[in-house]
Amino acid sequence: MKPLKRRTRRSLLIAHVSVSVSWLGLTVGLLTLGITAFSTGDPVTAQAATRAMKIFGDWLVVPVALGSLLTGLILSLGTPWGLARHRWIWVKFWLTLVATGLSVFSLRPGINEAAERGAADISLVVAPSVATATYLFITAISVLKPWGPTRRGRRLRISNRSVKAVDERSPSRTA
Repeated sequence: MKPLKRRTRRSLLIAHVSVSVSWLGLTVGLLTLGITAFSTGDPVTAQAATRAMKIFGDWLVVPVALGSLLTGLILSLGTPWGLARHRWIWVKFWLTLVATGLSVFSLRPGINEAAERGAADISLVVAPSVATATYLFITAISVLKPWGPTRRGRRLRISNRSVKAVDERSPSRTA
């Protein structure tokens, strides 16, 4: 993919961070509502909590998850970081892909079922708990950038160095 222009890259980075933080906040909100619905003895409160979870699930989960996945993918492909050049990006991509799939195909149906019953079971506490831990881990590796390059990343780095070395030894200079 052609490298992104600076303005585009920065705008996309702001969008990616914003939507990713929103996904984390949304999941913490779902966790809070799930704990409330599961632990309360009041059926009216449980029903209100599951109905609120349904609103979040119907309107926010899919667009936010897909937004995070899409902006992250475009950023990785349009910058020197690359998608498969660094292990932390590769891990982040796969965790985001799995989390998006689970959000769409598991969490939302569970929320819809709980909203119909007006009560939540433990799965609506466990799923947002695991999701929150996953998003915090993804955030940590985004900030810390642990691990080194992948095999592909090492090969590309070596080939780029050898091309630069040949260019530097070239007798003709280019403007």
